[in-house]
Amino acid sequence: MTDHIDYTNPDPVIIDSNDTGSTETKYNPQPSLDPSEEGTLAMFAHLGVFLNLFTGLLGILPPLIIYMAYKDRSKYVAYQSLQALVFQGIFFVGAGVLAGITWALSAALSIVLIGICGFPIALFLTLIPVGALIYAVVAAVDSYHHRDFQYWLVGEWLRDTLTD
Repeated sequence: MTDHIDYTNPDPVIIDSNDTGSTETKYNPQPSLDPSEEGTLAMFAHLGVFLNLFTGLLGILPPLIIYMAYKDRSKYVAYQSLQALVFQGIFFVGAGVLAGITWALSAALSIVLIGICGFPIALFLTLIPVGALIYAVVAAVDSYHHRDFQYWLVGEWLRDTLTD
C-alpha cells in the first residue's frame, strides 16, 4: 500500500495504517493550503497597503508576515505576498517619500518663485500612492479569485527570481 498523505488536512499529525494492520504516526510539519485559504491570504497581503494610509509604513508588515509564515506551504501565497511587499515598497512608500521631498522643495523654492513650477510635479507624484492603492485592490480581488495576478514590472521580475 502506498503512503497517501492528505496535504489539505490542517492537522499536522497523520495516522497511517500499513499492510500489516498496525498504525504508524507521521508528523507533517507544514500541511499545504486549500485554494480558498490561498486566495484569502493573497488578498490580505495585497490589502495590507491600506495600513499605509494610517501608519505611513506598516502596510509592508502583512505581506511580509504572510510570506514568512506561508512561503513553504504555498508557492502561490509566497509569490503574491512577495509581489505585494515589493510593490508597496517601491510604489507606495517610495513614491510617497519622493512626493514629500518634492512638495518640501517646491514650497521652499516658491519663495524665489522658481518652486511654483514644481507644484504640478509634486501633485503628480502625490497621485502615485493613490494609484498604488487602487492597483493593490485590483490585485487583491484577482488573488482572492485565484487568478495569477502580476504587478507591472514587479511581477515578472519576482517570478524570474523565485524560479531560479
